[in-house]
Amino acid sequence: MKHLDEFRDPALARALVERLKRITTRPWTVMEVCGGQTHSILRHGIDQVLPEGLTLLHGPGCPVCVTPLETIDRAVAIAMQPGVILASFGDMLRVPGSHGSLLEARSRGADVRMVYSPLEAVTLARANPDREVVFLAIGFETTAPGNAMAASEAIDARLTNYSQLVSHVLVPPAMAAILDDEHVRVDAFLAAGHVCTITGWRLYEPISARYGVPIVVTGFEPVDILDGFMHAVELLEAGSPKVANRYGRAVQADGNPIAQAVIDRMYEVCGRKWRGIGVIPQSGLKLRPAYAAWDAEQKFDVGDITPQEPAECIAGQVLQGRLKPADCPAFGTKCTPQTPLGATMVSSEGACAAWYRYGRKSAT
Repeated sequence: MKHLDEFRDPALARALVERLKRITTRPWTVMEVCGGQTHSILRHGIDQVLPEGLTLLHGPGCPVCVTPLETIDRAVAIAMQPGVILASFGDMLRVPGSHGSLLEARSRGADVRMVYSPLEAVTLARANPDREVVFLAIGFETTAPGNAMAASEAIDARLTNYSQLVSHVLVPPAMAAILDDEHVRVDAFLAAGHVCTITGWRLYEPISARYGVPIVVTGFEPVDILDGFMHAVELLEAGSPKVANRYGRAVQADGNPIAQAVIDRMYEVCGRKWRGIGVIPQSGLKLRPAYAAWDAEQKFDVGDITPQEPAECIAGQVLQGRLKPADCPAFGTKCTPQTPLGATMVSSEGACAAWYRYGRKSAT
């Protein structure tokens, strides 16, 4: 397929691997931020052909995985109320909360529906004027424009039976939090290309300059990722901490101003708790105060939420790059995609799910 096959070209991939081996003269640790990149790396065996001196860490770039436990518990509590339709993307339905998942709530009688677009929830609100429709709006900067557009359409139409339970998170503050963590050593980042199509890459320059780390924006195909690793190592070996955009076919320096404008209209930046990590200042988005009537967190009184994370789950340490999935004693035994302890084993972008699916049994 044109414009795809060339990014899966085995000969080009092998050439990039050989070049990586030639230029890597010192031990380096590179973190790919995005869970989609994690799955691509393991699916194509990239982690098994890199030079010995190059260590990979998986970052917190899985939106389902970092959605706080309180949000799942709140969504379940809202869904169980009479007259409510809870709409969500499919990955969120199986994420375990303190007292079960949204899918389990549906088995107990809640009207929980999977949607493929945030606009479907707006359509549900129009079609069910006597019901409250709540859309679980999660994700990074990638999904924020679509969710903001859906909120804008519902608000402009005065659909008072529509609301959003918002748990959006932002990538740059999470990267800074990882670099501030004394237990984690990251020499360079691979930044997610799809996030940067919205935000652009200039906003990463202050992080690169402050911490002295190269940040390479790249895509998701094998050649994309290998090219990203190669440029990260080149910058590290040259002692040149800067931002490099290797996803030029989709990413511009300043991103997508139209998408940014709709986000800014509907949402404002806030502190946000990340599941397994804790509160990261200025790392989230919430509906602006002017739209409080469409904010499900304010609209529904579900009482105090006291989350109960399984003590044996190490997902938070995996998301921070402190541990690998197979470091967990429950990995592949007590914790599997069928019986997940944490979100990283549920999500299609979760690191634990990737290790399980692609047969990585050892943390080394």
